[in-house]
Amino acid sequence: MKILFVSEDLVAGNIAYLLTQDGHDVKLFIGDKNRRNNFTGMVKKIDSWKKELDWVGKEGLIIFDGCGHGSIQDELRTKGYSVVGSNEEGNKLENDRAYGDKIFKEYGLSTVALINFPSIEAAITYVKKNRKKWVIKQNSVGTSLKGFNYVGMLDDAEDTLDVLENYRTETKYGDGVITLQEKIDGVEIGVGRYFNGKDWVGPMEINMEHKKFFPGDLGPTTSEMGTLAWYDDSDENKLFKQTLDKLTPYLQKIDFRGDFEVNCIVNEKGAFPLEATPRFGSPIVHLQSDIHESSWANFLKAIADGKNFDLKWKKGYGIVVVVTVPTSLPFPFTRSERYVSPKNITIYLDSLTQEERKHVHFEDVSKDVKNGKERYYISDDRGYVLYVSYVAKTAKEAREGVYSIVKKIFIPKMFYRNDIGLKFIERDRDLLKKWGYLK
Repeated sequence: MKILFVSEDLVAGNIAYLLTQDGHDVKLFIGDKNRRNNFTGMVKKIDSWKKELDWVGKEGLIIFDGCGHGSIQDELRTKGYSVVGSNEEGNKLENDRAYGDKIFKEYGLSTVALINFPSIEAAITYVKKNRKKWVIKQNSVGTSLKGFNYVGMLDDAEDTLDVLENYRTETKYGDGVITLQEKIDGVEIGVGRYFNGKDWVGPMEINMEHKKFFPGDLGPTTSEMGTLAWYDDSDENKLFKQTLDKLTPYLQKIDFRGDFEVNCIVNEKGAFPLEATPRFGSPIVHLQSDIHESSWANFLKAIADGKNFDLKWKKGYGIVVVVTVPTSLPFPFTRSERYVSPKNITIYLDSLTQEERKHVHFEDVSKDVKNGKERYYISDDRGYVLYVSYVAKTAKEAREGVYSIVKKIFIPKMFYRNDIGLKFIERDRDLLKKWGYLK
């Protein structure tokens, strides 16, 4: 199959590599000029995806793995192209949190207070008059401002005000729209499923993200450091019924075709959506590659064409771990130390068996031949080098499996969280069972 893969920052770039390995004719376009060195020697790359429309044709498949091309995707579908990803309405849902909250309310989902502010000053004024725990969020897609996010811990909101005051002195934040969302107690959990414009396709995915930098959920918020997830094919699943199922008419109305996920806080009172991700997500897409037994190409082609698909998948629990390297001067380094780029450092995978390599998924990576030997190497400064996944009958076995592979990989200065899935085993699993969200 001819497949045109359009990506801004390689959220699901490894899928292009897997499709190439499966024998499909794939052309990859990377929108971010700083990321175009990745996947060299692994996937055929192009400078302009629009020039390839005649090549891919109406019989081929066009994949958009991120957000920002919504109106273009809608236009291509109107012209008869087979397109999977998001759309204009999906982009709006993700980029404008207040709009997303409005849609949730309109379709009967439970919500908590969420307010957009035109400036940090306006947010500060509001919090001073409304003292409670607030979550500070950037009101845009992507990872460029992930460090902006903050989860308030004090009932009198003094910590939230401290953070907002600190941000006010940073010119890079300017007067862009930011969001405050009321913090509620419970377990953070997401539910996602693929939609073909008419109905849901395949089982739903229940996921638990690990966004903090350090084990034990300590440190700053990152894009994500790992995920625990499992699939459920029962449409009576409580989390699905309280969220995605209610949004079915909305997704039909906007003709959405792709992966749609809602992140929630659940407790004894119900499920409260925090945000929607109407696109491929990372690192969950790499875990999906492990859970799915069916071909990515056939599955995504069916989604794009509005058809049903009998997806074959593994039962049990899956874990994906993000393996990263330093990219600037984080603690404990000092400002006087010179930053050294990780580019061109070799990724040592020789200790892995061929079967174990199937669990490794790439991002800031390219391939070449050095000293007569094929090697993978770091080809970017972003830090997200690769992902390791594993699926097993229990979460405990999934943890054992994934970390047994991670420990066989060597990259100079590499680091990762070693507790992905542990909080679920020790605490959250019992709470989810108690509240009816887990069998």
